[in-house]
Amino acid sequence: MRDLRVEVPIGGRRVAAVDGVDFDLAAGESLAVVGESGCGKTLLARALLGLAPEGARVSGSISIGGRELVGSSAEEWRRVRGKEIALVFQEPASAFDPVATVGAQIVEAVRAHRKVARSEARRIAIERLREVGFPDPARGMAEYPHRLSGGLKQRAFLAMALASDPAILVADEPTTALDATVAAQVLELLDRLRLGRRLTLLLITHDLGTVATHADRVIVMYAGRVVEEARAVDLFREPRHPYTRALLASLPRLSARTRNAARRFDAIPGVVPDLASRPAGTCSFAPRCPERFDPCDSDEPTLYPAGESIARCFLYDPRLRS
Repeated sequence: MRDLRVEVPIGGRRVAAVDGVDFDLAAGESLAVVGESGCGKTLLARALLGLAPEGARVSGSISIGGRELVGSSAEEWRRVRGKEIALVFQEPASAFDPVATVGAQIVEAVRAHRKVARSEARRIAIERLREVGFPDPARGMAEYPHRLSGGLKQRAFLAMALASDPAILVADEPTTALDATVAAQVLELLDRLRLGRRLTLLLITHDLGTVATHADRVIVMYAGRVVEEARAVDLFREPRHPYTRALLASLPRLSARTRNAARRFDAIPGVVPDLASRPAGTCSFAPRCPERFDPCDSDEPTLYPAGESIARCFLYDPRLRS
């Protein structure tokens, strides 16, 4: 992805909700995209699948295996979506057709991209359900979505996403609607699938605990832009951007001090800026930043090398450190 920009119409003008995002994804890699609600994570994922909302304008480059996707027709996107890139939603109940069985929907997904008989598509569907740990897959084919628990719905939807053997899986908050135990099982399943299939995973999440154990690299987004990119181990060991440090500081921690004394959670003051009133020509995070200094209010930072990471912060501008 190079200089990806998604502009949406707001108040009679177009505003960049995703603004100049770059990243690379290697086969079998897990990349997490994190940030508060409203930072552009889900819109980024939708653009990657050609599902930007009506009226949005997408520019820049999305290239998979050397093939450019930005500017593709609806028919070209349909050939890519599901076959090469698949999406797992945060709420599987709303992603299923409630009046069709789980099996019928997986079979439909198989036949959308493969010229196979219905009997062969059914065999593939049962195999995919078995692969994601669905109990009694043959029987599960006849179930309607509303009869399944949240965890089984998500497993069934994963089976449908994998129906055509995509190379890339985009998981948008895949555990939001699940309880903690089931969420852990789904994340472990994603890891198994990634390693077993050499599947590339783009994980959209606000849960930094998930990132710590299930991502190779991390992109931190704020107000539509990447503010830090790092290996997961480096991000937690030495976060570089003040926003990343603030996110990590706000995580709940269990220690002797917190067990034995009432303690407020740390919080980031203020809110993510509204797209229509985002300050131009200055650092978007400056109004909330505890490390704000002169350049933040008069210029816009770019991404600078920061140790093993990169960060969009004047703290790492070599001109200001010389």
